[in-house]
Amino acid sequence: MQGSMLSVAIAAAALFGVAEVANWRRNNRHDVEEVGFMPWRGIALASAGVALFAAAFWLSGR
Repeated sequence: MQGSMLSVAIAAAALFGVAEVANWRRNNRHDVEEVGFMPWRGIALASAGVALFAAAFWLSGR
């Protein structure tokens, strides 16, 4: 189970990185009218929380 928590933490951290890059691209877009529909800030926040909790569970089981 501990290996799965580590993989969840790594995947969530990678998703956090992707969401931050996408949010940066949204904030620096050239056409103001094309806002998109993905809530990148919320996705980044949720994935950061999941990554922190999964890392904490992984560390507590070591």
